Parts: sequence; C-alpha cells; structure tokens
Amino acid sequence: MLREESIKAKWHMLLLARIRDYAQLLKPNLSIMVVFSSVVGYLMAPGISFSWKEVIILFLGGLLVTGGANTINQIIERHSDAFMKRTMNRPMPDGRMSHIEAWVFAIVCGATGSLLLGYFFNPLAGFLSLISLLLYAFAYTPMKKIHPIAVLIGAIPGALPPLIGWVAATGSLEGVGGWVLFLIQFFWQFPHFWAIAWVGFDDYAKAGIRMLPSREGKTRFTGLQCMFYSLVLIPMAVIPRAIGLTGNIGMWVCMACGILYFVASFVFYLRNDFKSAKRVMFSSFIYLPIVLLALLFDKM
Repeated sequence: MLREESIKAKWHMLLLARIRDYAQLLKPNLSIMVVFSSVVGYLMAPGISFSWKEVIILFLGGLLVTGGANTINQIIERHSDAFMKRTMNRPMPDGRMSHIEAWVFAIVCGATGSLLLGYFFNPLAGFLSLISLLLYAFAYTPMKKIHPIAVLIGAIPGALPPLIGWVAATGSLEGVGGWVLFLIQFFWQFPHFWAIAWVGFDDYAKAGIRMLPSREGKTRFTGLQCMFYSLVLIPMAVIPRAIGLTGNIGMWVCMACGILYFVASFVFYLRNDFKSAKRVMFSSFIYLPIVLLALLFDKM
C-alpha cells in the first residue's frame, strides 16, 4: 500500500514537473502581454462589443500561436541558452526535454492556434497569426546572432497582435485603426528591446547574440536610439483621436505615457548606466498596457 502511494506520488511529481517545463516553453509572461494587445485590437474595432466567448477564443488562439513561436525560438537557441544564466535552466539546455519533443509541441501549438483563429473568426486572421509565428521563429531568432537589424525584424511580428485582433473583428486589413495600433506597438518595441539587451549585455555576449545598435556595445548610442523611437510615440498619440478611434482622454493618456517613456530614454542617454537602462525597461512594461487600456476605455 505504501509502495503504491509512493509510486503515485512520484508520477504526480513527474507530471507537475513536465507541465512546468511546457509552461516554460510557452513563456507565459511574454505571451500574455502579446495576447492582451490582440484582444484590445479586437475590441477597438468599430461595432464590436465585449463577448466572453470571442475574447476567450482569441486569447487561447493567440496564446497557442505565441507559445509555438516561443518554443521554436528556444529550440533554435537551445545551445546558446546553456551559456546564459537566465536561460540555462530551461528544459532543453538543462537536458530535461529533447528538441524533437519540443518541435512536436511547437507545431501542435502553432497549428492549433492559427486554425482556431481562422475557423472562429476569419481565414485572414489565422493566416496573419501564422505569418507572425514564422517571422519571429525563422527570421528574427536566427538573425539575433548575425546583425542588430534583428530588432527591426522582431518588431514586425511583435507589432502584429493588435492588427490580428482588428482583422479578427473586421475580416479586413483596410481599416486605418488596426494599422495605427500596429505602429504604436512597433515603435514601442525598440527602446524595450534595447533596454533589455543593455541590461543583459554580458549574458547575450556569451551566447553570441547581438542586439544593441552599436558594434561597440554599451555606448550612449543605444540611449540616443531609444530617445528617437520613444519620441515618435508622442505625436503618434494624436492619430487615434484624429481618426476617431478614441477620445481626448485616451489621447492625453497616450501622450503623457509617451513623454514619460521619452524622459526615461533621455536619462538613459545621459547616464548610460544599469539603473537608467532598467528604468527604460520598466517604463516599457508600464507604457504598453496603460496606452492600450486608455485607448480601449475611451473608444469612440
């Protein structure tokens, strides 16, 4: 009896450990933020009201597609991840999972997510989600070791979620609103990526990953670039109001967030140190959800 209970307890622990490994492949913290922007893009579309069914399906489909892309990213980078402190304990570098098992998981997740979006919403939404996965996994990921232009490439699939949400609601790429949301998220990503790359520069260098815009590494040029892209977001805050996507409150909140993001980038440029880089990073985490929620709650 005791032996049976011991065997059951071991299987229970093994199952929980496997679930944790699969959760690590999905990168839930990153995936939830991506899917959140997709849901906001859907709800921002004209004539769309909140529905639990549509939101849950969109959330689940987006989570699966993003998880598939993140898993392929970890498959391709499994050898590099072994050199970095923050990634060496992931399932593949640590030897807890084979890359073949991870490939099966990635394909099932990506295909299921794209099919869900295509079936319950429209084929274009499903197709765009698949394009986003392919760009992230097979263009952005390998380019990280070749050239800093990887940040530009990665910003495209990174900005597609709100546009995918918009397309899921409208069935078309013609609406200006979806592209405005795409552009806001596109420009937001550059200071976000570079601040993370600056903070983790030594780890990335061990793995041969090049993310900073300067060949010399941690120079003030990174802060200067962060200033440029965050500055673009300030006048862009007017566009959603100008096209009737949101009201004055949404516009002013977006503008205020853009100014704070720019100030953090400016301080980073002046000081070029760990503390100011982390400030830009945390500012990026705050900027996007507040801006998206402000646009949504003040939807025209």
